[in-house]
Amino acid sequence: MLFADIIIDISVKSLDRPFQYRVPEELEGLIETGSLVTVPFGSNNRRLKGYVVGFSDTPAFELPKIKSITGIEKQGITAESHLLSLAGWIKENYGASMNDAIKAVMPVKREIKERVKKTVFPLAGREKMEEMAAAFESRNNTARARVLRLFAGLNEDIYYNGVDYSYITKELKCQKAVLDSLEQMGIIKTCRTRQYRNPVNQGFTGGERHILNEEQRHITDTFLSEYAKGIRKTYLIHGVTGSGKTEVYMDIIEGVLSYGKQVIVLIPEIALTFQTADRFYKRFGERVSVIHSRLSAGERYDQFLRAKEGLVDIIAGPRSALFIPFKNLGLIVVDEEHETSYQNETPPKYHAREVAVHRAVMAGASVVLGSATPSLEAYYRAKKGEYSLFTLKNRAGGAKLPKVHIADLREEFKNRNYSMFSRKLKELITIRLERHEQVIIFINRRGYAGFVSCRKCGKAIGCPHCSLSLKPHMHKGVIDRLKCHFCGYEAPVPSCCPSCGSKYIGTFGIGTQQVEEAVKNMFPGARILRMDADTTSGKEGHGKILSQFANGEADILIGTQMVVKGHDFPNVTLTGIIAADLSLNAGDYRAAERTYQLIAQAAGRAGRGDKYGETVLQTYQPGHYSIVCAARQDYESFYKQEISVREMLQYPPVSNILGILVFSVNEESALKLAVAVAEIAGQYNTVTVLGPADAPVAKAKDIYRKMVYGKCTDYKTLCSIKDFIEAFKEQDTEYKDCGINFEFNFS
Repeated sequence: MLFADIIIDISVKSLDRPFQYRVPEELEGLIETGSLVTVPFGSNNRRLKGYVVGFSDTPAFELPKIKSITGIEKQGITAESHLLSLAGWIKENYGASMNDAIKAVMPVKREIKERVKKTVFPLAGREKMEEMAAAFESRNNTARARVLRLFAGLNEDIYYNGVDYSYITKELKCQKAVLDSLEQMGIIKTCRTRQYRNPVNQGFTGGERHILNEEQRHITDTFLSEYAKGIRKTYLIHGVTGSGKTEVYMDIIEGVLSYGKQVIVLIPEIALTFQTADRFYKRFGERVSVIHSRLSAGERYDQFLRAKEGLVDIIAGPRSALFIPFKNLGLIVVDEEHETSYQNETPPKYHAREVAVHRAVMAGASVVLGSATPSLEAYYRAKKGEYSLFTLKNRAGGAKLPKVHIADLREEFKNRNYSMFSRKLKELITIRLERHEQVIIFINRRGYAGFVSCRKCGKAIGCPHCSLSLKPHMHKGVIDRLKCHFCGYEAPVPSCCPSCGSKYIGTFGIGTQQVEEAVKNMFPGARILRMDADTTSGKEGHGKILSQFANGEADILIGTQMVVKGHDFPNVTLTGIIAADLSLNAGDYRAAERTYQLIAQAAGRAGRGDKYGETVLQTYQPGHYSIVCAARQDYESFYKQEISVREMLQYPPVSNILGILVFSVNEESALKLAVAVAEIAGQYNTVTVLGPADAPVAKAKDIYRKMVYGKCTDYKTLCSIKDFIEAFKEQDTEYKDCGINFEFNFS
């Protein structure tokens, strides 16, 4: 007998373990590790789904008590055994259920109907076709005659290449029954070939390459030399913006492919996928494919299937690309490894960089991390020797880093400049427009403005379901609606204050729409594109805007963070950062780090071609070390100051933090459980406990949220706390209306 260990598809902690079932004889050979099956569960034998995580020839208990699998569910991509092992590691390290972890590593949840191309081939000579066509016509079988005369009239060279099935049915107006009857007579044959949906722009033949400079060549030579010796480890490439990290990736990838290996390239933003993927296509041609959330279900399914069947060697895409079912994985590249989008926001709250390193160890592969502004975690490990550090200090092609002008907005105000643009930024934009050069303006906020509030009582108009202010949105030049960017709630702009009845309602803060309006008013002849979450909602939203800008169809590109991450536009010679220090006000220990990264990345978009670049950095805090260092593109100085702060406060990467989110529709219940959780964590002498307190979003979709943090240098201690809290929550019926999520920040 064959038995299967199955994780039931239900997110209940008490069921988060494998259950053994017997595999019926008729299903043996059809079920494999990762298969989704249906099983009878519980005393009432309720039909549930579950994932097969292993097999055994030995029953775990008495045979009569072991139930049988009842069927196999059609699904997207069966989880490979090593991906299930990875799911187990994610479960243990990120405080999720095994079921949630399995779902994370299986991005394609269901099977999509395959696309098939049908071709009709003749089984007789042309003269025979002519004879049979005449015979059918004599019996008034005109449809059959039309098909045969089509083949009889073809040139000899293309006669046996076949004719597209849809052409015959549509152009010759022949029904399926006609072709079926001819096939039954042995006159024709219909062949079916699978057609994979391909999101890649066709026409790339591959082979394009650039000559590497000395710095770049040193990295590729060192990596490939170690790879040839069987050395598999993690490398960090710290290269200034425009230093040619992508070219280094591609040379390394080419070497890895020569060993018959496969490669995953992680890209943090969908917006970056289009430009980066084009460069990979031009180098590697049809060996490359992409995966991202804007693809159709059929396109996503086919890319996973192509990868599993070995039809592609390189997959590029955001976080979910990490779980492509490659069987011979040799390398994972994590571009812009510092990006926050690599952190999964829902359970399991894994970080793609950490999971990539672990998957590479499991597969015997190497990892290459790259960034102009590395995360402190990656750089700290490189300094300690856990990662191999490479540095690219110069821009490729001899280009120079842009000159950065710091505009003190306090001085601008003193000089009665009340606009959102400093005098220096206005001056440099004017010069660029005269030279027909391009400008990128970055504002770290989307929508029209920050919030709407009453000027009499001072209260902001908030979302009734979340503890957030509603954001104003404009339509046809008029602010006509308010929207919650968290839950999607919308409401019309009120004519008076909901709190005090005052008519003095106004917008505060600035957003991309407001910046766009100001630019249009200041530079009426400029061609402007805006790129934020509102203008890129369609499937091709990012690609269309970026293509227009790259093709010179606009002079100024205004946008949020997505416009400053990794893009390469040679004609951009000026970047303007409207509110450089906005992110410094975030209630997060990484605020200075993220501010440095945003400013350095934004500045790095200018002067990447053969033209000199400049950046105007507008700020109210010109002396803050993150802003001063970013203006100089001096990461090493920033790192030294920031790591000293982290050491003093025992924040990652020096220590570890376990964030525990408690949530409930009842605020009193959430607070009570949060207090109990803090008491549990406080029993460990080596742990510093912070909280409970309101979460950054204290109320979301009518659910109250409380946070407790535990800091400890020993990661295993925090894991023990997580396990203890999970057991406590399951055993105590008082907290049935509460939920708990965990998030780890590693050292």
